[in-house]
Amino acid sequence: MYSTWGRSVTDCLGVPLAVLDISSLPSTVPVRVIIGAGEQRWPGWIPTNKESLDLLCPADWERSFSCRRADAFLCEHVWEHLTEAEGRSAAELCYQWLKPGGYIRCAVPDANFPSESYQKTAQVGGPGPKDHPAADHKIVYDYKRFSDVFCRAGFDIDLLEYCDEQGRFHYNQWSPDDGSVYRSLLLDHRNQGASIESVSLILDARKPR
Repeated sequence: MYSTWGRSVTDCLGVPLAVLDISSLPSTVPVRVIIGAGEQRWPGWIPTNKESLDLLCPADWERSFSCRRADAFLCEHVWEHLTEAEGRSAAELCYQWLKPGGYIRCAVPDANFPSESYQKTAQVGGPGPKDHPAADHKIVYDYKRFSDVFCRAGFDIDLLEYCDEQGRFHYNQWSPDDGSVYRSLLLDHRNQGASIESVSLILDARKPR
Protein backbone atom coordinates (compact mmCIF):
# COMPACT_ATOMS: atom_id res chain seq x y z
CA MET A 1 0.00 0.00 0.00
CA TYR A 2 1.04 3.55 -0.62
CA SER A 3 1.09 4.39 3.07
CA THR A 4 3.73 1.69 3.75
CA TRP A 5 6.19 2.47 0.97
CA GLY A 6 8.99 3.52 3.34
CA ARG A 7 10.43 0.05 3.97
CA SER A 8 14.10 -0.61 3.28
CA VAL A 9 14.11 -3.31 0.59
CA THR A 10 16.06 -4.14 -2.55
CA ASP A 11 14.89 -4.67 -6.10
CA CYS A 12 15.28 -7.86 -8.14
CA LEU A 13 18.78 -6.81 -9.18
CA GLY A 14 19.92 -6.31 -5.61
CA VAL A 15 19.99 -2.51 -5.89
CA PRO A 16 18.69 -0.57 -2.85
CA LEU A 17 15.37 0.98 -3.81
CA ALA A 18 16.44 4.38 -2.54
CA VAL A 19 18.96 4.55 -5.40
CA LEU A 20 16.87 2.86 -8.09
CA ASP A 21 18.17 3.74 -11.57
CA ILE A 22 16.09 2.20 -14.34
CA SER A 23 18.26 3.82 -16.99
CA SER A 24 21.14 1.50 -16.01
CA LEU A 25 19.27 -1.72 -16.89
CA PRO A 26 20.47 -3.52 -20.02
CA SER A 27 18.41 -2.56 -23.05
CA THR A 28 17.43 -6.22 -23.51
CA VAL A 29 15.72 -6.33 -20.09
CA PRO A 30 12.04 -5.30 -20.10
CA VAL A 31 11.34 -2.49 -17.66
CA ARG A 32 8.42 -3.77 -15.58
CA VAL A 33 7.93 -1.92 -12.32
CA ILE A 34 5.67 -2.50 -9.31
CA ILE A 35 4.55 0.83 -7.87
CA GLY A 36 3.99 0.71 -4.10
CA ALA A 37 5.05 -2.92 -3.88
CA GLY A 38 5.02 -3.29 -0.09
CA GLU A 39 5.84 -6.99 0.39
CA GLN A 40 4.94 -7.98 -3.19
CA ARG A 41 7.62 -9.77 -5.19
CA TRP A 42 6.84 -11.15 -8.65
CA PRO A 43 9.46 -12.66 -10.99
CA GLY A 44 10.54 -10.24 -13.70
CA TRP A 45 9.13 -7.18 -11.89
CA ILE A 46 11.11 -4.51 -10.06
CA PRO A 47 9.44 -3.60 -6.74
CA THR A 48 9.51 0.06 -5.70
CA ASN A 49 8.23 1.99 -2.73
CA LYS A 50 7.37 5.61 -2.06
CA GLU A 51 10.94 6.31 -1.03
CA SER A 52 12.29 5.43 -4.46
CA LEU A 53 9.40 6.22 -6.82
CA ASP A 54 6.79 8.62 -5.47
CA LEU A 55 3.66 8.94 -7.61
CA LEU A 56 3.39 12.57 -6.54
CA CYS A 57 7.02 13.53 -7.26
CA PRO A 58 7.89 13.87 -10.98
CA ALA A 59 11.55 14.46 -10.07
CA ASP A 60 11.77 10.88 -8.73
CA TRP A 61 10.72 9.55 -12.12
CA GLU A 62 13.09 11.78 -14.04
CA ARG A 63 15.91 10.62 -11.80
CA SER A 64 14.98 6.93 -12.03
CA PHE A 65 14.18 6.64 -15.75
CA SER A 66 16.17 9.42 -17.44
CA CYS A 67 15.77 8.67 -21.18
CA ARG A 68 14.35 5.17 -20.61
CA ARG A 69 10.65 4.33 -20.75
CA ALA A 70 8.87 1.48 -18.99
CA ASP A 71 7.19 -1.47 -20.66
CA ALA A 72 4.68 -1.93 -17.85
CA PHE A 73 3.65 -0.77 -14.40
CA LEU A 74 1.78 -2.82 -11.82
CA CYS A 75 -0.04 -1.17 -8.95
CA GLU A 76 -2.29 -2.95 -6.45
CA HIS A 77 -4.34 -0.96 -3.93
CA VAL A 78 -2.42 2.31 -4.03
CA TRP A 79 -4.67 4.76 -5.89
CA GLU A 80 -7.23 4.78 -3.06
CA HIS A 81 -4.55 6.33 -0.84
CA LEU A 82 -4.47 9.37 -3.15
CA THR A 83 -7.12 12.03 -3.60
CA GLU A 84 -8.90 11.93 -6.95
CA ALA A 85 -6.90 14.94 -8.13
CA GLU A 86 -3.64 13.26 -7.06
CA GLY A 87 -4.73 10.05 -8.78
CA ARG A 88 -5.33 11.89 -12.03
CA SER A 89 -1.92 13.53 -11.84
CA ALA A 90 -0.34 10.14 -11.08
CA ALA A 91 -2.05 8.61 -14.14
CA GLU A 92 -0.58 11.38 -16.31
CA LEU A 93 2.87 10.72 -14.84
CA CYS A 94 2.62 7.01 -15.61
CA TYR A 95 1.52 7.82 -19.16
CA GLN A 96 4.56 10.04 -19.62
CA TRP A 97 7.01 7.32 -18.57
CA LEU A 98 5.51 4.39 -20.49
CA LYS A 99 6.58 3.32 -23.96
CA PRO A 100 3.94 3.54 -26.68
CA GLY A 101 2.04 0.28 -26.33
CA GLY A 102 3.04 0.01 -22.67
CA TYR A 103 0.46 -0.38 -19.93
CA ILE A 104 -0.32 -0.03 -16.26
CA ARG A 105 -2.31 -2.78 -14.56
CA CYS A 106 -4.00 -1.12 -11.63
CA ALA A 107 -6.29 -2.44 -8.89
CA VAL A 108 -8.31 -0.67 -6.18
CA PRO A 109 -11.18 -1.59 -3.84
CA ASP A 110 -14.49 -1.71 -5.70
CA ALA A 111 -17.26 0.67 -4.55
CA ASN A 112 -19.90 -1.62 -6.08
CA PHE A 113 -18.93 -4.88 -4.39
CA PRO A 114 -22.05 -5.88 -2.39
CA SER A 115 -20.48 -6.69 0.98
CA GLU A 116 -21.07 -4.57 4.06
CA SER A 117 -17.88 -5.71 5.80
CA TYR A 118 -15.82 -5.13 2.64
CA GLN A 119 -17.19 -1.61 2.21
CA LYS A 120 -16.64 -0.80 5.88
CA THR A 121 -12.95 -1.58 5.43
CA ALA A 122 -12.63 0.10 2.02
CA GLN A 123 -14.45 3.31 2.96
CA VAL A 124 -12.75 6.69 3.20
CA GLY A 125 -10.88 6.69 6.51
CA GLY A 126 -11.07 2.90 6.79
CA PRO A 127 -12.96 0.96 9.48
CA GLY A 128 -11.94 3.18 12.40
CA PRO A 129 -8.59 2.38 14.05
CA LYS A 130 -5.97 5.01 13.26
CA ASP A 131 -3.29 2.36 12.68
CA HIS A 132 -5.37 0.35 10.21
CA PRO A 133 -3.81 0.12 6.71
CA ALA A 134 -7.00 1.64 5.27
CA ALA A 135 -7.03 4.59 7.68
CA ASP A 136 -5.75 6.95 4.99
CA HIS A 137 -8.12 5.82 2.24
CA LYS A 138 -9.18 8.98 0.45
CA ILE A 139 -11.59 7.67 -2.19
CA VAL A 140 -13.47 4.51 -3.17
CA TYR A 141 -13.78 4.11 -6.94
CA ASP A 142 -16.43 2.50 -9.07
CA TYR A 143 -15.47 1.28 -12.53
CA LYS A 144 -16.68 4.37 -14.40
CA ARG A 145 -14.84 6.87 -12.24
CA PHE A 146 -11.64 4.86 -12.13
CA SER A 147 -11.66 4.30 -15.88
CA ASP A 148 -12.09 8.03 -16.40
CA VAL A 149 -8.95 8.77 -14.35
CA PHE A 150 -6.84 6.91 -16.91
CA CYS A 151 -8.91 7.66 -20.00
CA ARG A 152 -8.45 11.40 -19.51
CA ALA A 153 -4.70 10.87 -19.19
CA GLY A 154 -4.73 9.41 -22.72
CA PHE A 155 -4.94 5.68 -22.05
CA ASP A 156 -7.08 3.04 -23.72
CA ILE A 157 -8.95 1.13 -20.99
CA ASP A 158 -9.62 -2.59 -20.62
CA LEU A 159 -11.64 -3.54 -17.53
CA LEU A 160 -10.52 -6.92 -16.21
CA GLU A 161 -12.55 -7.39 -13.01
CA TYR A 162 -15.27 -5.14 -11.61
CA CYS A 163 -18.78 -4.96 -10.21
CA ASP A 164 -21.54 -3.03 -11.97
CA GLU A 165 -24.14 -0.77 -10.36
CA GLN A 166 -26.27 -3.79 -9.43
CA GLY A 167 -23.33 -5.44 -7.68
CA ARG A 168 -22.91 -8.08 -10.39
CA PHE A 169 -19.32 -9.19 -10.80
CA HIS A 170 -17.76 -9.08 -14.27
CA TYR A 171 -14.60 -10.93 -15.29
CA ASN A 172 -12.69 -10.55 -18.54
CA GLN A 173 -9.93 -13.09 -19.03
CA TRP A 174 -6.47 -11.86 -18.06
CA SER A 175 -3.11 -13.45 -17.38
CA PRO A 176 -0.97 -13.04 -14.24
CA ASP A 177 2.00 -13.25 -16.61
CA ASP A 178 1.22 -9.66 -17.56
CA GLY A 179 1.05 -8.57 -13.91
CA SER A 180 -0.22 -10.46 -10.89
CA VAL A 181 -2.91 -8.92 -8.69
CA TYR A 182 -3.30 -10.98 -5.53
CA ARG A 183 -6.58 -9.40 -4.44
CA SER A 184 -8.44 -10.79 -7.44
CA LEU A 185 -10.84 -13.56 -8.40
CA LEU A 186 -7.94 -15.52 -9.85
CA LEU A 187 -5.43 -15.36 -7.01
CA ASP A 188 -7.03 -14.42 -3.68
CA HIS A 189 -7.29 -17.46 -1.39
CA ARG A 190 -10.59 -16.11 -0.03
CA ASN A 191 -12.25 -16.79 -3.39
CA GLN A 192 -11.48 -20.50 -3.58
CA GLY A 193 -14.88 -21.56 -2.25
CA ALA A 194 -18.34 -21.40 -3.75
CA SER A 195 -18.73 -17.64 -3.31
CA ILE A 196 -16.68 -14.54 -4.07
CA GLU A 197 -15.50 -13.10 -0.77
CA SER A 198 -13.11 -10.35 -1.84
CA VAL A 199 -12.45 -8.59 -5.14
CA SER A 200 -10.70 -5.63 -6.66
CA LEU A 201 -11.62 -3.29 -9.44
CA ILE A 202 -8.85 -4.13 -11.92
CA LEU A 203 -8.05 -2.49 -15.24
CA ASP A 204 -5.32 -2.33 -17.83
CA ALA A 205 -4.64 1.18 -19.07
CA ARG A 206 -2.58 1.05 -22.26
CA LYS A 207 -0.71 3.89 -23.92
CA PRO A 208 -1.60 3.96 -27.64
CA ARG A 209 1.18 3.09 -30.08
